[in-house]
Amino acid sequence: MTEKEMIKVSIEEFSRLQTYMLEVEKNSNAYNTMKRRYIELKVFLQVSGVNLTELDMIKE
Repeated sequence: MTEKEMIKVSIEEFSRLQTYMLEVEKNSNAYNTMKRRYIELKVFLQVSGVNLTELDMIKE
């Protein structure tokens, strides 16, 4: 997988994950599990130079 493909897949996962996070209660175990992955993806995308201003719906 090329770097561009990896970034594309990560953006898609980041977007999908945020949709799920917005559907569950913030204090739930599911939310906390998703938040860990959200942070991992956010760090990866930022290091990859992706501007998350428009993509980040959670903003945590």
